[in-house]
Amino acid sequence: MWFLNLELRQALYLCPSTCSEYVTGEGIPKDRDYEPRTICEHLQYLFALLQNSNRRYIDPSGFVKALGLDTGQQQDAQEFSKLFMSLLEDTLSKQKNPDVRNIVQKQFCGEYAYVTVCNQCGRESKLISKFYELELNIQGHKQLTDCITEFLKEEKLEGDNRYFCETCQSKQNATRKIRLLSLPCTLNLQLMRFVFDRQTGHKKKLNTYIGFSELLDMEPFMEQKDGVSVYELSAVLIHRGVSAYSGHYIAHVKDPQTGEWYKFNDEDIEKMEGKKLQLGIEEDLAEPSKSQTRKPKCGKGTHCSRNAYMLVYRLQTREKSVTAEVPAFLQELVERDNCKFEEWCNEMADMRKQSVVRGKIKHEEVKELYQRLPAEAGCPYEFVSLEWLQKWLDESAPPKPIDNTACLCSHGKLHPDKISIMKRISEYVADYFYRRYGGGPRLNVKALCKDCVVERCRILRLKNQLNEDYKTVTNLLKITVKGNDGFWVGKSSLRSWRQLALEQLNEQDDDADQSNGKMNGDAQSKDESNEEKREEEEELNFNEDLVCPHGDLCISENERKVVSKEAWMKLKQYFPKAPEFPYSKECCSQCKILEREGEENEALHKMMASEQKTALQNLFQDKCRPCLGSWPQETDELYIVSQFFVEEWRKFVRRPTRCSPVSSVGNSALLCPHGGLMFTFASMTKEDSKLIALMWPSEWEAIQKLFVVDHVIKIIRMQTAETSPESMLFDSEPKLCPECREGLLCQQQRDLREYSQATIYVHKVVDNKKVMKEAAPELNVSSSEAEEEREEAKPEGEQDPDFNQTNGGAKRQKISHQNYIVYQKQGIRRSTRHRKVRGEKALLVSANQTLKELKIQIMHAFSVAPFDQNLSIDGKILNDDTATLGDLGVIPESVILLKADEPIADYAAMDDVMQGKEDFVIIL
Repeated sequence: MWFLNLELRQALYLCPSTCSEYVTGEGIPKDRDYEPRTICEHLQYLFALLQNSNRRYIDPSGFVKALGLDTGQQQDAQEFSKLFMSLLEDTLSKQKNPDVRNIVQKQFCGEYAYVTVCNQCGRESKLISKFYELELNIQGHKQLTDCITEFLKEEKLEGDNRYFCETCQSKQNATRKIRLLSLPCTLNLQLMRFVFDRQTGHKKKLNTYIGFSELLDMEPFMEQKDGVSVYELSAVLIHRGVSAYSGHYIAHVKDPQTGEWYKFNDEDIEKMEGKKLQLGIEEDLAEPSKSQTRKPKCGKGTHCSRNAYMLVYRLQTREKSVTAEVPAFLQELVERDNCKFEEWCNEMADMRKQSVVRGKIKHEEVKELYQRLPAEAGCPYEFVSLEWLQKWLDESAPPKPIDNTACLCSHGKLHPDKISIMKRISEYVADYFYRRYGGGPRLNVKALCKDCVVERCRILRLKNQLNEDYKTVTNLLKITVKGNDGFWVGKSSLRSWRQLALEQLNEQDDDADQSNGKMNGDAQSKDESNEEKREEEEELNFNEDLVCPHGDLCISENERKVVSKEAWMKLKQYFPKAPEFPYSKECCSQCKILEREGEENEALHKMMASEQKTALQNLFQDKCRPCLGSWPQETDELYIVSQFFVEEWRKFVRRPTRCSPVSSVGNSALLCPHGGLMFTFASMTKEDSKLIALMWPSEWEAIQKLFVVDHVIKIIRMQTAETSPESMLFDSEPKLCPECREGLLCQQQRDLREYSQATIYVHKVVDNKKVMKEAAPELNVSSSEAEEEREEAKPEGEQDPDFNQTNGGAKRQKISHQNYIVYQKQGIRRSTRHRKVRGEKALLVSANQTLKELKIQIMHAFSVAPFDQNLSIDGKILNDDTATLGDLGVIPESVILLKADEPIADYAAMDDVMQGKEDFVIIL
């Protein structure tokens, strides 16, 4: 469309080049490709190629790259046109030549005024603005002129929307409308087919028909009717598709010199028959719709389209058409490109000729050998790879050397199962192939592997016999075995022996199918993969479910059964390597010893758990626990242990046979690397109370007797006779470490501002009332969340999900200050688990995400447009769309209140907001 604007093309040709070789007149070296440096130079070069190149189409990749566009994302073409015109206008404004400097304003820029008239005093207020296109609403209209009329119609300002008149010095009823002051030579009319659908929260395309004429008289719409205002249609931009987020763009543009219409569809350019615009084909190709209206009849000189989204009109003039001549510098570049293109065409033609010659030679060769290819009865023959033979027949290029390794067995001979991928040919043709193309190995009549044939027959015989043997073994298993003649077989193996036998036979069959490893030249990797496969399936081998870890008969009689000798002999035919255990075989002595030790350990664990539970009954039941907030009068000293120790100990006491005993108290996790306490007295009564457990002195004495204590942590009440409870002072051993405590708090705050993929909750407020979870928590908590809150005893060795430490306190790894931060964070997360309230929705967000992006998420979750959302957190209004969630203080597990405004009827404004026109930036 820009190329066929001759005035714009000629102005761009007049722009001086920044290329130093051109400026100095030396010319560009032929051994170096021309690389435009500015946007204008890119457009110059593109226009010159479009005008005089011999190519069928021009690739604008260099121009696209210079603009910094993302070719993987489809964007609105009209929006791009507006932004690029602004860039071009700014770039050309620095030119000295006025014809170049003012080309964008002269061709595309017009003026209109927003006029407001006070109904009381009649005062007019004007705001003059420039425009490069008129954005016309098409909803509810059938003709282009109706759309323009609505664009210019009066709007009444009444009620709350009254206008403040400076003459009256008060708000008055008024009227407002747009008046067209001047029109450009090229009038761009944007048909707003993409509108916002409030129900779905997305943009949609209006597929309604709009009628427009080839001649458009704008005089009735102008404020001053003293100029020439008749325009003729010069371009129609089509968006083909039913969705606003996908589709295909096509341009119909009129050549101003010849008056002929062209259709530009990517690299396909089609000249229309005659000199008339034809849109019928484009309308037929559009996707059908159930609600599609019937196409209205169009008179002479008019057109109807439901896919046209931009119309371009040119001012009708009787002046002679402008001629745009390509400058000598650009013409030289075009001719150089034409030479390269001609050379490429010649190379392609030579390649085609060579291909034809090779094809003729190959045809003669195939014609000569094809009749002698089959081996006649009684004549010598050889086997050749069928795949290679097909390539020899199909491809014009000479095939690679013959490769028969894919059909070889592990003995280096022809595998009987690979006959199907081979072709038997005469010895005469085989001699010709190997003499001309080489390769191998050659496989004659003696190449078939006898060993593989015998093994294959054995496996087939066993497979056929398997069903009969299964019935025989099933009957033999029903017979009661007397004496010591029987054999022990695993019950699991007996249940699945037929399937195991079939799998084993298939594996043997597959092993027999394997080649000697030379096919891909990677025998080692194949052997390794087979070894890994055997290791993975080792547990499925027959009767190995009776083998104990020491390689002997297991001690559990519930897992085995005695079978007769006849049954065992049948099974041995299929599993010759299966472990054999006669009935008289003794069980593993080591397993018996371990079994006794295990029983003793269980008894010991039960005794330990009972003793510890009796000594620490209140701690186990969590009754009568001391609290710093209300210091008990019975003592002046309290002791601290980690809550993790208490939880692990309770698990052991509840299930001593399934959990390992806790042997030590690991208080080092509560201390910093310098040995100082990491908690203040205030934090131990609030946010850190879930990480520690306070102990009575009597309990501490019992703990010291039952466990190994690495560090003693004690809280001491400092008081005198005059000290009141409100002014109570405390001391600790060891002392608080202020530096590490401050570092921990800073790290926690930093983590809250640098999170990613964390959960927050958005609660929609209805009538300014929020349903609080405290009002009825049993109604607001889901069953799954209640289940999570319930403590569960886990099997031995299973890790606690909130504290990644081992069960044994003595084996627990000492954690550094950094590790403690993780420990602290996990503990906080556990103690502040959010219980979702009805009407809330959980969203995954990151700290670097902007508030505007969060509003888009909320729109999809609650169907509330971003500009209707009023968000707040802890009483603070969130209104800076460009600020990040971290800067706004939105941390994981936060609850954001959403209050939705009443819907508005200004769909055009809504569509502007959703398209984000103010934020749409292309880096140029």
